[in-house]
Amino acid sequence: MRISGIGSAVPRQIVTNEMLSSFLDTSDEWITTRTGIKQRRVITEEKFEQLAVEAARKAIADAGLTPDSIELIVCSTTTSPFITPSLACIVRESLQIPSPAMDLNGACAGFLYALDAADAYIKSKKAKTILLISADNMSRIVDWTDRRTCVLFGDAAAAVVLTDAGDDFRAILLRTEDNGTCLLAKNSSGNSPFIKEKTEPIALQMEGQKVFKHAVASAQADISKVLKLAGIAKEKINHFLLHQANIRIIDFIRKTLGLPENKFNHNIERYGNTSSASIPLLMDELYHAGQLRRGDMLLLNAFGAGFVSGACVLEWNK
Repeated sequence: MRISGIGSAVPRQIVTNEMLSSFLDTSDEWITTRTGIKQRRVITEEKFEQLAVEAARKAIADAGLTPDSIELIVCSTTTSPFITPSLACIVRESLQIPSPAMDLNGACAGFLYALDAADAYIKSKKAKTILLISADNMSRIVDWTDRRTCVLFGDAAAAVVLTDAGDDFRAILLRTEDNGTCLLAKNSSGNSPFIKEKTEPIALQMEGQKVFKHAVASAQADISKVLKLAGIAKEKINHFLLHQANIRIIDFIRKTLGLPENKFNHNIERYGNTSSASIPLLMDELYHAGQLRRGDMLLLNAFGAGFVSGACVLEWNK
């Protein structure tokens, strides 16, 4: 499997920490020192699905392909505007792609879960060209009166086109642990007359210290295991692309590995936590900035609600 095309899209509206402090009991210093975030992008006039379509269109064009060459669409998201149809189906119709389409919910680790699914399709020869989209509209599910959560997230979409043109993916692994309550958002029970205990939607809730501990522990375990599976030393990795959730988590993992800062790229200061879009968004920025060179070894790692996590080692040959 090879990444043959990549693209991303973010909302126009920039929300700075100073803007948040106008209606929250917070400050730029409080947010920056605890998270590393200075601003984030938030959907206002755009439609969320438009971001997914734009990112997909860019990735297909970057691969030098046309929509009719895509054989499968996989979309990782937890915040599709519709329960049904899937976000993947909406993108398919907008771009007139003649292929099956499906959504996948891997929370913030969704990009890695979708990569693993795409890898299985390509290895089984069920598809040779796959469009993978990661898109999340986190501003829609956070409580904007809760400074512990709303300051962390932003909206974004990113996409890659995967083909069978190479063997660049050296190793990939997924993991799930017990602890579904430390990070959750609840749906309503609807109006079924057969349900006695009614529940209303609950905005994203997070137990920060538990999430931090789980994130660090899962990252250490996943990175160690995926390096072993790939048969490569950590020093040989050119870029560690970690889920952009908190700069302190990224720094902690880097120090544990004993590696220099220049191997750990980040853009959390400008976009916040964009959930499953965070890794491909960062990858797209690095690619267009000329920082990814052919032959570079990349290690991807992410964690999310569930508690899910994953890691991947790939060679960049775009």
